[in-house]
Amino acid sequence: MTIQVGDRLPASTLAKMTADGPEQVDADSYFQGRRVILFSVPGAFTPTCSARHLPGFIDKAADLRAKGIDEIACTAVNDVFVMKAWAETSGVGDRITMLADGNGTFARAIGLELDGSKFGMGLRGQRYAMVVNDGVVEALHVEEPGEFRVSSAEHLLDTL
Repeated sequence: MTIQVGDRLPASTLAKMTADGPEQVDADSYFQGRRVILFSVPGAFTPTCSARHLPGFIDKAADLRAKGIDEIACTAVNDVFVMKAWAETSGVGDRITMLADGNGTFARAIGLELDGSKFGMGLRGQRYAMVVNDGVVEALHVEEPGEFRVSSAEHLLDTL
């Protein structure tokens, strides 16, 4: 079943790269007590993700924080090393936290997985953006296949 507005995020583990190497991130703890935008891309280094989705959040990070967002996080069904390389080549800096969902367990747990097998990509996460307030989904914007509108940073700015 797909997660809905008002639902609490399920218990899950993601990963992020730190100066000391990969670190496991407990979703319950990560989202607790703050308002976070979590956006998902089908894959690091893929065309729309690299040319529009991630850059939009990099460019609008300060504007989103000015509207009461404490953290912006990007997730993809990629390993933590790929997410680190993508962050470095994209100039993410400290504006966005890159959360790897290497096995797609988070995507499956929230019902937003995508079968990219016909493109040679296997299981991925759908393109979406959500606002999570203290672990509860406050807003959810899931793209139709092949679209990029409602999960953009610009759209979230308009809806906050």
